[in-house]
Amino acid sequence: MPDPRFFTVAAPLTLKALAERAGARIPAGADAERVMRDVAPLETAGPNDVSFFDNKKYLRAFQNTRAGAAFVHPTALMHAPKTLVPLVTEKPYRSYGLAARAFYPEPTTEAGVHESAVVHPTARIGAGTQVGPLVVIEAGVEIGRDCRIGPASIIGAGCMLGDEVRIGAHASVSHALIGSRVVLYPGVRVGQDGFGFAPDPAGVVKVPQLGRVIIEDRVEIGANCTIDRGSGPDTVIGAGTMIDNLVQIGHNVQIGRGCIIVAQVGISGSTRVGDFVQIGGQGGLTGHLTIGSGARIAAQSGIMRDVPPGATVMGSPAVPIKEHFRQVEILHRLATHKETSSEGE
Repeated sequence: MPDPRFFTVAAPLTLKALAERAGARIPAGADAERVMRDVAPLETAGPNDVSFFDNKKYLRAFQNTRAGAAFVHPTALMHAPKTLVPLVTEKPYRSYGLAARAFYPEPTTEAGVHESAVVHPTARIGAGTQVGPLVVIEAGVEIGRDCRIGPASIIGAGCMLGDEVRIGAHASVSHALIGSRVVLYPGVRVGQDGFGFAPDPAGVVKVPQLGRVIIEDRVEIGANCTIDRGSGPDTVIGAGTMIDNLVQIGHNVQIGRGCIIVAQVGISGSTRVGDFVQIGGQGGLTGHLTIGSGARIAAQSGIMRDVPPGATVMGSPAVPIKEHFRQVEILHRLATHKETSSEGE
């Protein structure tokens, strides 16, 4: 059960209401008006809790759970305990997420500007927006309605934020246009100088970075990420993209819609990433590449050339994943053969 010091559960919900919100169906004969009061993992759930089963590694936990209901795939119904009401869905984890959001909705915003905040007279702040302690909002900033600007954050001159934007504590935003329902977690840096310079024997010449950062709707950017502004072209993050903590995105990078970028990824300048691309943790992409839509890049891969749409690559330098595993197997055989030969000498 979530700690009530940090999370406040909303009103109980019937199975019917949960199924409707989560896109699931209730089996015939089940009590659709049965009330659920919370969500919980399979191992700790009780008769008034809703859980989910979406990974065969947890089959035993599912078979032994005391949960009153659980979101399950149709193929898993045979394993459900008799005491449980299965909420049938093709995507149990997604449905569980929607149910959890129903029990734990986003806290309401308390509108107003904290007395310690510094807001330039030319800035415009929408109705219902909360500006926290020690925030600095510079000249010409436009902020939409129902936003929440966390403590000690800085919104640089001329920036525009859409509606329902959430900015975490100690974040900074400059040279940026941000859409609606965007979340920037604590410590995010948006719009800093890109890493642009011209080498010269007399000394490196810094090249002015004259572009912007464009962040489209429903993007989430994890804690302590850095999104550099463009050098002339803009840096763009497409709608619905989810970026984990500690990611570095260089100047002029363009990321498509619905991408998933995991922690400690680095994307060098001017690389273009298509729609619905997935990049595993610590993946590194050199500059001026094109990553096709739907491509998947395994964790710790080094990308040094373009990746075709829909491809899955792995390794450093990255190659198609089947080829990578063939290389690993060949190296293993060579190493084993060498060890055997050495022992026989």
